[in-house]
Amino acid sequence: MPKVVSRSAVSSSTDAQPTASSVAALRVYYCICGEFILVMDKSLASLPRRKTDGAVMIRCQDSELGKARVFKLNATAKDPVLLERANGYERQFKFHCPRCNLPVAYQTTPPPAKSGRVLYIIKGALSQVQGQVPPDAFEDERLAES
Repeated sequence: MPKVVSRSAVSSSTDAQPTASSVAALRVYYCICGEFILVMDKSLASLPRRKTDGAVMIRCQDSELGKARVFKLNATAKDPVLLERANGYERQFKFHCPRCNLPVAYQTTPPPAKSGRVLYIIKGALSQVQGQVPPDAFEDERLAES
């Protein structure tokens, strides 16, 4: 049997420009119970918020406002609810944590997730640190007590 010898060299340069894939870090978000819920290509804090309830808006489809976000939602679709708004009624199709059943997101179109223009992440529902309550989770309750 011939002897197999292999050699390899690794080269790197500090002058090289970062590639798009090396810059695009994925962000992972968890439910308050610690269950993995969302992985996304951008921080939730950097996305716009909805004026009616402060929910984070994730664009699901390309539009004139910009490109769709790349994300994966791990949540269970539930029955829709009807909410009264200042200009009428709004039907929300909620998504719940598969472990603790806490509502974490909604959209105004029927499931599956990403079927509409925007997916809304409920204010205070997700944290980047597993098992830690996000700082804005009880913000509305503190304002009501004042």
